[in-house]
Formats: sequence, C-alpha cells, structure tokens
Amino acid sequence: MEDLIQVVDWSRLQFALTAIVHWLFVPLTIGISLIVAVMETIYHRTKSEKWLKTTKFWMTLFAINFAIGVATGIILEFEFGTNWSNYSWFVGDIFGAPLAIEGLLAFFMEATFFAVMFFGWKKVSPGFHLASTWLVAIGVSLSALWILIANAWMQYPVGMEFDPDQMRNVMSDFIAVATSPVAINKFFHAVTSGWVLASVFVIGVSCIIAAKGKNMQMAKDSVKVAGWIGLIGMIFTMWTGDGSAVEVARVQPMKLAAMEGLYRGEIGQELIGFGIVDEKNRDVKCKIAIPKGLSILANHDANSFVPGIDDLIDGVALTPQGDTINTISYAQRIEIGKAAQQALRDYEAARKAGDEVALANALERIKANYPFFGYGYFNSPEDAVPPVALTFYSFHIMVIAGGYLLLFLIVALFVVYKKPTWFDTRLARWIGVLSIPVVWICSEAGWIVAEVGRQPWTIQDILPVQAAVSAVAAESVQLTFWLFAIVFAALIAAEISIMVNEVKKGTNKEITEE
Repeated sequence: MEDLIQVVDWSRLQFALTAIVHWLFVPLTIGISLIVAVMETIYHRTKSEKWLKTTKFWMTLFAINFAIGVATGIILEFEFGTNWSNYSWFVGDIFGAPLAIEGLLAFFMEATFFAVMFFGWKKVSPGFHLASTWLVAIGVSLSALWILIANAWMQYPVGMEFDPDQMRNVMSDFIAVATSPVAINKFFHAVTSGWVLASVFVIGVSCIIAAKGKNMQMAKDSVKVAGWIGLIGMIFTMWTGDGSAVEVARVQPMKLAAMEGLYRGEIGQELIGFGIVDEKNRDVKCKIAIPKGLSILANHDANSFVPGIDDLIDGVALTPQGDTINTISYAQRIEIGKAAQQALRDYEAARKAGDEVALANALERIKANYPFFGYGYFNSPEDAVPPVALTFYSFHIMVIAGGYLLLFLIVALFVVYKKPTWFDTRLARWIGVLSIPVVWICSEAGWIVAEVGRQPWTIQDILPVQAAVSAVAAESVQLTFWLFAIVFAALIAAEISIMVNEVKKGTNKEITEE
C-alpha cells in the first residue's frame, strides 16, 4: 500500500510538472499566432515594409515557442501510457478519440501551413501566405479545442457506457462528448485567456524594444495590436469565467467549495475576495468578502444555496426558505460504489459460470450503481476532498491577477493612443516588463484550479487516481521525474536564451521603410 501511495504521488507530480511546463507555451502560441495573423493582414493591406518586418519579428518568437510547446506536449501524451495505463485502458476509446482528431486534423494543418508561413515568403503569393498564417492560427486553436474536449470529459464524463464484458468504458455518443457545455466553455475560456497572455507578452517585449529607442514606432504599433486583442480577450475570458463557475457549480460542486474554502454553505453565500484558509478548523480567517457574491456567481441567483464541503459530505442542501433537503451523502456514495464494484465481480463470475440469470441480475446492479463507481475505492468521505488550500489560493491569485491585467491592458491602450510620451518613461517600461510574469502566474494558477480542484479524480466520480496508475515501481517514476525536470529546465533555459537573442536583434537593428 505504501508503494502504491508513492507511485500515485510521484506520478501526479510528474504529470503536474509536465503539464505546467507545457502550459507555459500553449496559451502564448494560441494568442501570438492571432496577433501575427492580424499584423500580416495589416501588411497585406498597406504594403508597408515596417509592418512586414514587424510581422516577421513576432512570427519568429511564435515559432520558437511553438516548437518547444510541441515537444512538451508529446511527452505529456506519452505519460498517459507510461504512468496512467489503467486510465488509458479504462477510457481509452473515449479519451483517445479527441486526441486522435487533434493529431490527424488540427496538428496536421498547423504543421503544413506553418512551413508555408515561416519559409514561404518568396515562394508563394502574398494572398496564399496570408491565408497560411491565418490557417496556422486557426489550427492552433483547433488543437486546443480537441485537447480541451478530452480534458473536459475527464471533468464531466458524458456520451459513454460501461461495457462489463470488456471491463472498460466505450463511447456511445461522440456528439455529446464533443459538444459538452463544460468542453465548449473551457475551450473559449482557454483560447481567449491565451489572447490575453500573448498580448501582455507582446506589450512587455515592446517595452524592452522601446527602451533602446531605435524601433519606437514598431513597439507602439505592436502595443496597439496586442492591446486591442488582449482587451477583447479579457472581456471574453471574464464572460467565459462566469460560465465556468456555473458549470463547476453544476457538475463539480466539491471543486467550487474548495475554490472558496467553503465548508458550510448558506443561502445568499458570500464570495471571498481575500482570506487565509484554516483547514484544521475548517474555516477561512481574515476574509474580505462580497455579500451574496458566490450565489450570484454560481447560480445567478443572489438568494440561492451554495453547498460547502461538509454539506456535500453530509448530503444536505437548503431550500430558499431554509428547509433542509437530504441528498446523497459521500458515505452513501462509497457504499453505492462498492456495490457497483461487487456487482462487476459477480458479473464476471456469472459470465464464467454461464449463469444467465445471475448475469442479468449483476448487469442490472452495475447500471444502477455505476454513476458512483469510483467512490468504491475510498475508505472515508474525506478521501474525496481536494487539497483545499492550494485550490483556494490558486483561484484567488488567478482572480486578483486577472483584475490587474484588465487594468493593465486598458492603461496600455490609453497611453499608446492618448499619452504616447508616457510610453517613453522608465516606469511605464518596468510595468510592462513586470506584467509578463504576472500573466503567466495568472494562467498557471487557472490551470492548477482546474486540475487540482478535481482531485482525487482522473475521471469525475468514476476513476480516482489510485485506480488509474500503472503498475510500476515508485523508484522508476522518481527517476523519470528528475530526468524530466532536468530536460525541461534545459528546454526553458534554451528557449529564453533564443528569445532574448531575437529580441536583441529587434532592438539593435532599426526597422525602416526600405
């Protein structure tokens, strides 16, 4: 048992490391590909040499991050087979389909037109080149779509049936998987937040370029394009963030409770803006809260009830009138899950014995109890509670950083249009540069909320992490964890070095209308 716990913990750490590193590049490539496409469109309309060189400069930075994003993404997908083989077996028919489509359709389109975009400036017509650039941007977003459909299915499994003969889940409705409201909302939230990240990155780098004084106009033009894309992206990110809260409240209420450090819910539940989680006493101390804010965010009803962690464990809810409603407690879910697993064992025994009556009886019990199949792996309701403090702080860091970024983008546009002399100040440049790590912290915090908040599940209510891991030695996972850590550190160092050199070229070589 102790070795299993170590395997689970180290496998989770390794996957978290890979995902966090991969997510450094995904939103940047999503957003910067759009910025490059807009810039090339301006060049195509104006035929300005400055816009051509500006487009090529940002295209180079996109290519650097695209290459490393592909490398880390391949490693991430391999880990499903090496570290999470039970998961891959149990739901491979469903989870693998969106990833296969991503590889065959979206990534193929990206790779094909990326070559034309990057190397085809003098080999194809300007119109075809512009179309290729836009197709790369579309392809990057389509890749994100299919990957996020797969991830959303883990958060909210739909369109499937459990086949007891195969002892695994099979897809029954591909449309339900692809059009899940959780998936659609997650896609738009991730893509538009990528616009924000890339825009802040472009503005920050433009501040570095402006500091050298040679390409001030290029820097200002870049800020204008990035600022508008970032502001539009932020508006849609906030809108889809509201939609995400509604979906989480509907299908993952335990995650929502952890996000707010909420142990006992109320009618007209407040929304905590700041606080310190006290897990021992199951409370949040020193909190600053918005009255009825969580009820509005989760249910769009100021007087609605939002259940806390203890409410969910106990299986209770409140009506708007304050009356108690009994729901399914976590202790009952564990009993139902164990009943489903026992029914599955009975089914296998009946199948081997050729007992059709017992087989039909076991199948009926499997179908009735399967929605809580995964709870049968737990010994206590507390086993189903995610890490509250990490989820809480990640969520609030994301929200606070997002508020700052909205203000930053508004001010950046105001300065570049109305107060361009402010752009020349050292303070403005420092704010621009320091905002780059802020936007990455915001992005990574959001990813942590999404993934840590659904723990201990790999598939919500169906398969917890301890049942999803591969049968490997803990030492093997530890070794590969540190090897990946070294490789990723080297990749990031190389990426930063290459980008710094490219930015230096952009600052030292003046861009003119030659």
